[in-house]
Amino acid sequence: MTNRSGNAADSTARKLSTHEEHALVYAAVIDSALDSVVVVDEKGVVVSINPAAEATFGFAREEAVGREISDLIVPDHLKAAHDSGMARYRATSAPRVLGRRVEMDARRKDGSIIPVELAITEVNLSSGRLFTANLRDLSAARAAAAEIERQRDALYQSEKMSAIGSLLAGIAHELNNPLSIVVGQSGILREELRAGRATPASADRAARIETAAQRCARIIRTFLAIARQRKPEKRATELAPLVEASIELILYGIRANGVVLDCDIEPGLPPAFADPDQVQNVIVNLLVNAAQALERVQGERRVSVRGRRDGDMLSLVVADNGPGIRAENRDRIFEAFFTTKPEGAGTGIGLSISRNLAQAQGGSLELLDSDAGACFELRLPIDEAARQASEDGRAPEAASASGQRARAIVVDDEADICELVAEILERAGIDCATAGNGSQARAAIEAADDDFDIVISDLRMPEMDGSAFFDWLRRDRPALADSTLFMTGDSLGPTAGRFLAASGRPVMEKPFAPDELIRHVSALLAERSLKQSRNN
Repeated sequence: MTNRSGNAADSTARKLSTHEEHALVYAAVIDSALDSVVVVDEKGVVVSINPAAEATFGFAREEAVGREISDLIVPDHLKAAHDSGMARYRATSAPRVLGRRVEMDARRKDGSIIPVELAITEVNLSSGRLFTANLRDLSAARAAAAEIERQRDALYQSEKMSAIGSLLAGIAHELNNPLSIVVGQSGILREELRAGRATPASADRAARIETAAQRCARIIRTFLAIARQRKPEKRATELAPLVEASIELILYGIRANGVVLDCDIEPGLPPAFADPDQVQNVIVNLLVNAAQALERVQGERRVSVRGRRDGDMLSLVVADNGPGIRAENRDRIFEAFFTTKPEGAGTGIGLSISRNLAQAQGGSLELLDSDAGACFELRLPIDEAARQASEDGRAPEAASASGQRARAIVVDDEADICELVAEILERAGIDCATAGNGSQARAAIEAADDDFDIVISDLRMPEMDGSAFFDWLRRDRPALADSTLFMTGDSLGPTAGRFLAASGRPVMEKPFAPDELIRHVSALLAERSLKQSRNN
């Protein structure tokens, strides 16, 4: 009997020793864990925290144990949800977050808020339930992701600048040609009118001047769209004008290299839902790549652009009859920094960035199989909500909410531009006043006692520029600030770009056509009238 009793005691001692060993191992694992571990009971009171939690949240173990977790690390804006969750658990014994990973905010002892990933495990003991919360500080990961995004944006801008540099010579040529027409034809027209010899051909000369000037404006706008730095803005985007403008931008370089460009965009295509500037970047990059690939081709050099609808997507295919993509390179051409161009001819990130831009629109950019040359397809989602509305060319409803003729003030330090804008608006039935800078416009508005319906203002002006003038409008004439249209030739500047983005007001880039001005003013008057009718 004595031996049996001794054996049983020894066995029990060994079992207790095993449990103690497990507890020691568990404690060592928790204490050495890189992530924070907080153990709470059913009432939400902290039972234990590990050293990682002490370091992350700034609470010592002694001051954390015995306090409710909501008083320690739950931010104020999440306390209501936390308290309701605990109450629901006490009533139903069914916590919702068990077995899930969730991202949320947590509060440190100093009051700062950090992002964390949270996973909760339930532990059933004879004395009750405990909940082990594993929390991972995501601050470093978020900062790293933000830095990667910043570096990606910087790389993207670097690639754009490289592309812009290669386009400058062609752009200068393309601008000089229509500008020569403008200068020459306007000079002849001026002499005819001065001599009193105006003929039916004079009207044709004026039309040629307008066409050439509009061509210059399109080239400048396309160039600015490529160079511009701003956040993407998806909207209904017509594909055909983007292709036309992109081709016009690089046309000189293509023709100079003896390349024949064939463009066929299916008529009546619905608009895509995309950022037009980013889409244009992709189109220009594909066209430039195609033209560069043909530089080594002897004989006929041809690039084709085909646009069509394919289900709920738009398809734009750019193909060339160059050497094509070798089989061993087909899987790598969209890799960043991979290039088959000669040294110094490219950075190797154009196609990678283009694919990312296409995917950002909800579309894709792929290399298609081709019998000869390279063939790329850009696919973009169709904006089904956009309504096709033909422009009938009618003048706007040029009346204020009171039924009187609408009144605008035009602000620009270039007197010729002020007079031009005023003349266009007055022909549309809108009374206009002009001012040479923000100070003069402010004085005119104060003297008129809010008699203006809309403001059309430049940005860069002496004494008081457009941004300072707009700040005054928002402070002293908020209704008029909401009816402001900016016109500028400086949208590319970082200061101007940040201000325009922050203002939230529409922007009309110089040079502009009369119908574009009328469309902007019509929208402003309609918006102002709607707001006033709602207030009444």
